[in-house]
Amino acid sequence: MDRQQAWELLNEYTDNPSLIKHALAVEAAMRHYARIYGEDEELWAVAGLIHDFDYQRWPEPPEHTARGAEILRGRGASEEIVGAMLSHAEWNQGEYPLDSKLRRTLYAVDEMTGFIIASALVRPTRLEGLEPKSVKKRMKDKAFARAVDREALQRGAELLGISLDEHIANCIAAISGIAKELGLDKAQ
Repeated sequence: MDRQQAWELLNEYTDNPSLIKHALAVEAAMRHYARIYGEDEELWAVAGLIHDFDYQRWPEPPEHTARGAEILRGRGASEEIVGAMLSHAEWNQGEYPLDSKLRRTLYAVDEMTGFIIASALVRPTRLEGLEPKSVKKRMKDKAFARAVDREALQRGAELLGISLDEHIANCIAAISGIAKELGLDKAQ
């Protein structure tokens, strides 16, 4: 599955602008980490772009990811991409453990990119000048983006073997490259 096929699949199953922006942010973060690790950038980007493509139609576990895996297999996606998509959901980690860089990274960037976007949206300069310390401060505020699992944010960095600050900085750098597309350039 190439990027164009992944983009078409995402848009076939998702029309919610926020979910599409989330997919683009995860794609950007996966591409960024693939460069850092010297991995297949296109494969990692595709895994990020389609990781939640089935969520709008099937938001409840285990249908979310199970339905997506069926569809991906039916369209000839590699088991590496299917396994990564399945492993990002905790309910699948018994059968699809976080046992590869690809899987660990997808898990790590999924929640983090969402939290960074939420953090940027409440700032007049959006992503510009956003620093890890500001994101970490927001993490302590349980009322802010309360649906985001703070333990998953920390676990993601640990799975990557880097500090939370470094992981946040990497994700900020990745999504800053598509800030305009995400509506995160400076507020007017």
